[in-house]
Amino acid sequence: MKENKNVVRFIWIFTIIVYALVIILHELPQADYEPAFVSFLPMVNAIINGTCFVLLIAALIAIKRKNIALHKAFNTTAMALSVIFLLSYVTNHYFSGDTKYAGEYNTLFYFILITHIALAGISLPFILLAYYRGLTGNIQRHKRLVRFTYPIWLYVTLTGVLVYVFLAPFY
Repeated sequence: MKENKNVVRFIWIFTIIVYALVIILHELPQADYEPAFVSFLPMVNAIINGTCFVLLIAALIAIKRKNIALHKAFNTTAMALSVIFLLSYVTNHYFSGDTKYAGEYNTLFYFILITHIALAGISLPFILLAYYRGLTGNIQRHKRLVRFTYPIWLYVTLTGVLVYVFLAPFY
């Protein structure tokens, strides 16, 4: 099945915009004030990550049972939550900046954090492509891509929760 080049192009442009936004976000001076709701965003982000983790497991179980509609629903929900996560992440970091880890497990924390960030960035366009291919019925290419993007997305959602657990005492 032939892919719509405009959609694929959009996925790559969107990815570049997200990368640029994250880079710019870290270069911007921190906001002068912090709205009260922002203090809840790290926990909201962890809940979203945890929910996505469960949804991804459920999507795998659904497709193993050949329940395509449920598989699609779980993945669509995970994608929608990922968009909400991105908005929440940007909002939180704009107002609060980065939280510094001051715990005892530096090596473990930074390993988890660095792999989480790197794999989240690397996997973004491939997750979007896999989702697009699944939606459009390009199942062979969807399956090929999901073989490596699924475990990475699962890891990113799990480590997102772990990063929160490590940082929670320092918010």
